[in-house]
Amino acid sequence: MSEIYQVIEQAFKRPMVSYDPSRQSLKAWVMFCLRDKGFKVVYAQNADFAIERKGEKSYFKVSNSAENLDKQFNWVVWDNSAGAAIVIPAE
Repeated sequence: MSEIYQVIEQAFKRPMVSYDPSRQSLKAWVMFCLRDKGFKVVYAQNADFAIERKGEKSYFKVSNSAENLDKQFNWVVWDNSAGAAIVIPAE
């Protein structure tokens, strides 16, 4: 896994606000955590959001399940059993 994906995943290890599905969507929580860690999170038409760095965008989608993911996107998946978000890079 590329170094950037490891850094992104670290943003979810000790978040300022824990993920609580009754209070916010997974997408909103993921974007909040990334912005809190200094990532430039921007709008993406065909994905949930994009992270922009050095003029390039990486497109992400979020899911509560690691099943049937579209491999053209990077994914942030909530692993309920571990109580943590994981990053799955595009192929």
